[in-house]
Amino acid sequence: MAFGPGDSGMLLDLLPVPAAVLLLQEDALQIESVNKPFRVAGLGIVGSDSPVITLLGARILRFLESGDTRCEISWQFGDEVDCRHFRVLLARRAVDRRHKRCLATLVDQTSELRTEYSLRREMATDSLTGLSNRAGFSDQLEALIGPHNAKGFAVLVVNLDRFSRVNACVGGLAGDELLISVARRLKGALRGHDTLARLGGDEFGVLITLDDGAEDALQVAKRIQGALAAPFRLSDFEIRIECSIGIAMGADSEGDPEDLIRNGQFAVKRAKSSGRTEVYHTRAFDIAREQFGMESELRRAIENGDMTLSFQPICDLASGRITAFEALARWTTEEGIKLSPNDFIPVAEESGLIVPLGRWAMEEAARTLAAWDRSAGGDCGVKVAVNLSAIQLQRDQIPAMVKIALDRHGISGARVTLELTESALVSDPDRISRTLMALKDLGTTLAMDDFGTGYSNLAYLQKLPIDLLKIDRSFVSGMLADRDKVAIVRAILSLAQALGMQTTAEGIETNELAQTLAALGCTYGQGFLYARPLEERAAYDFLMASRA
Repeated sequence: MAFGPGDSGMLLDLLPVPAAVLLLQEDALQIESVNKPFRVAGLGIVGSDSPVITLLGARILRFLESGDTRCEISWQFGDEVDCRHFRVLLARRAVDRRHKRCLATLVDQTSELRTEYSLRREMATDSLTGLSNRAGFSDQLEALIGPHNAKGFAVLVVNLDRFSRVNACVGGLAGDELLISVARRLKGALRGHDTLARLGGDEFGVLITLDDGAEDALQVAKRIQGALAAPFRLSDFEIRIECSIGIAMGADSEGDPEDLIRNGQFAVKRAKSSGRTEVYHTRAFDIAREQFGMESELRRAIENGDMTLSFQPICDLASGRITAFEALARWTTEEGIKLSPNDFIPVAEESGLIVPLGRWAMEEAARTLAAWDRSAGGDCGVKVAVNLSAIQLQRDQIPAMVKIALDRHGISGARVTLELTESALVSDPDRISRTLMALKDLGTTLAMDDFGTGYSNLAYLQKLPIDLLKIDRSFVSGMLADRDKVAIVRAILSLAQALGMQTTAEGIETNELAQTLAALGCTYGQGFLYARPLEERAAYDFLMASRA
C-alpha cells in the first residue's frame, strides 16, 4: 500500500491489523500516529518505548534511505516462552522522496507459527517414548552434517535382540512398557550432549559428538550394553535384553543423514552375525551391494532357465566302475562370467533363492538321467546325486517336490541320491527326521555330505535313515603325508561300517590315494583323478567310454 503525507488518519482507521506511520525527523525515527490494534497489541505509541522502533529501527532507516517503495520483514521479539512473531510490511509513495515517512503494518503470525511448530514437533516425536522419531533424528543429523564437522560425530544404531519373543510371550502392551524402560536406561547411559531417538520398532539411534575419534563411539557402545545388562522386571517375568550395535562415523557421510542411518543399520546386521559391536566400513557395504546385484541377476537366471548342471563321476574304488554322478549347479552371468557354487550358493541361501534353485536342480537332474537312459536304450546304470540345502529342507516340501520330478520323467527313486549337510540335521531334528523318512519311502538314497566338518551328533546317525557318509576333501587331500588325517578317515570308515553305511571319499587326485582308501574299506571315490565336473553330453560320453 502506497502512503504519503495527509493520508495517516483515514488509512490507519481502515486497517484491521496493527499499523503506524513512522517519520524520520532530525535524524530520529518517530511514531507519527498509530491505529487502535497497534495500541491494543502493546507495541507502544512513543518511539522510545516501542519495540518496533527500538528493535527494528535500523532496518526501517535503511528502507527510508533506499529508493524502494515496499519492504517485507519477518520479525520476532520476546523471550523464548512468550516469543511473538510478526510479518512487517513497510510502504511509501514513490512520487515524494522528500518526506521520510512510511506506513508500517504488522501481521501477527504467533498463533499460526506456534501451531506449525507444535505439529512439526509432534511429527518428529515418538509417541511411545517421547524421544525423537526417525524423521526428527534425521533433521538433527542434517543440522549437524557439514564440511567443518564431518569427523566430529557418529551415529550408533542399537537393535534389541529377539524382542519379538517378548511381544509373543507377554503381549504388545508389556512390550511397549519394556521399550519405555529400555529408552530410560539408554538415556541414562549417554552423556548430556548426546541425542537418543527411537528409529522404529525395537531400534534406537544415538547421535554423539566425538572428542577422541572412534574410541568415543566404542566407549558409548560399551556403556549402552552395560546399561541393558541388568534384567528388567515386567509383570511376573524377569527379562534380560541384549542388543546389537552398529556404528557409522560422520566422516563416512556425504551429506545425506539417511545414508548415515542406513550405514549404522548395515553395521548392526553385521553385529548380529559377529556378536560384537561393528563399525561401518565402505568396503563391506560395497560387497553387500555386489551380493544384492548378484541376487537380482541370479533370480533372473533361475526364472529364465539360464542355469546349467555339471556332473562329476563317482566311482567304485574296488572296481573303478562309474556308479553315479554328482549334479553341480553352474552359472554363467549376463556378462559371461562363469561362477562356481561357492560364489552364488551363499547368496541364494541368504535370499531364499535356494528353494527355486533346488527345485530346478532336482528337475534338471531327473530330466538328464531320463535323457541318458533314452540314449543308452534303457537304464544307463548310474545314479544322480543332488544336493539339498538346510534352508531348502526347512522351507520346502522336499518329498513332494522330489516325487513330482521323478514321476514327470519316469525315474525310479532308487536312481537318486540326496545329499544333505550336518547343519541341516541340527536345525529341526524332528521335522528333518519326518522328511527323511518320507524320502526313504520314495526309494532314494540319503547321504550326509562333508561329514566331520560340522556338528556331528552320533545320535542323529543312529536314528536317521542315512545310507552313506561322504568324507570331506579336507581330510582326504594330503592324507598320505598326515597321520592325523589317516586316523580321522579310518575312524569315519569304522563308524560307517558299524552303522551299516557306505562311504564316499571326496577330493581323490592320485591312484595311490584311491588304492589306500580302498584298502581302508572306503566304498566310493570322487575327485579329479576320475574327471572334473562335465557338461551333460560330455558326462554321458565319458560314461560310455569308461564302459567300452
